[in-house]
Amino acid sequence: MSGMERHGVVQPDATGQEIYDGGMVVRREVLGDAHVDRANANKDEFTDDFQDMITRIAWGGIWTRPGLSRQMRSAVTITAMVAHGHWEELAMHIRAALTNGLSRDEIKEILLQTAIYCGVPSANTAFKTAQQVFRDMDTAPAATDTHTPPN
Repeated sequence: MSGMERHGVVQPDATGQEIYDGGMVVRREVLGDAHVDRANANKDEFTDDFQDMITRIAWGGIWTRPGLSRQMRSAVTITAMVAHGHWEELAMHIRAALTNGLSRDEIKEILLQTAIYCGVPSANTAFKTAQQVFRDMDTAPAATDTHTPPN
């Protein structure tokens, strides 16, 4: 297995800019241009380093790795959001999971699994969050998503 196959864009000779650029490509593919453009438009001197970090480390360093499919990464991320009660991030990652090819039924199964391992109250909130995301998606064009979580 070559380094690129093992590490995604994080190669021993990769520049910080190459890692950032690779992360931005994946971030846009997963979250959508409109979301990323809003997040970038809202950054300022205080949040600029944070936005740079998540693009390089989360999106460039982790999401570009080939070891898991994007669907699996979405399943893991949804579970982490439920486990920690990050409901706004959960809504964003439910939309991203659909973009990554998970079905609503698969998302439901992930949330059922979280009821056992993260707790029924957390899963209850997660189901309500997913229900609202699906309702919003079914009743409004995709371009009207104006919610901008921090990443």
